[in-house]
Amino acid sequence: YTLCLSSQVGCAMGCRFCLTARRGLARHLKVSEIVNQIMAVRRVLTGDLPITNLVFMGMGEPLVNFAALVRALTIITSHWGLNFSSRRVTVSTVGIAPLIPRLGHEARANLTVSLNAPEDELRSRLMPINRKYPIQTVLEACRAFPLPQHQRITFAYVLMDGVNDSPAQARQLAKLLQGFRAKINLIP
Repeated sequence: YTLCLSSQVGCAMGCRFCLTARRGLARHLKVSEIVNQIMAVRRVLTGDLPITNLVFMGMGEPLVNFAALVRALTIITSHWGLNFSSRRVTVSTVGIAPLIPRLGHEARANLTVSLNAPEDELRSRLMPINRKYPIQTVLEACRAFPLPQHQRITFAYVLMDGVNDSPAQARQLAKLLQGFRAKINLIP
């Protein structure tokens, strides 16, 4: 079972297809609030339903709340903390490029990057953060992410009918990610 974790109340990234973006950012979650999401869910689950995976893909952009994220990841993955395997913890980002390699140096977790378009013009319309960190900048940051052997970066791609789902765009995406140890998570 996978638990989706939030890092903020709301979100300021403004992705056009995201309902959370419509409410804007209220505040960052504290380390205790991030970790307590896991504890609260564990209290209501029976023993037959253990949480096996954690994904920072709830409300908010985790890398914008970087210090709290790193501290929470330390608690979550340490033997003295919640003792989750770092291989079962994923941080999903819209692509805050300068913090992608830093995340890999300061914490242990899998990385998912939301692309949602194979070229900058469309990605900028869908995800305003692309104006600050265009695709090539994000991909350079991903190349600098210290990727453990036998692990891959996941690139998330929300398929939107008639917007980013053409065969030509699929070929562009494949070419764009050529050379990466990666997997693509297509989200209908």
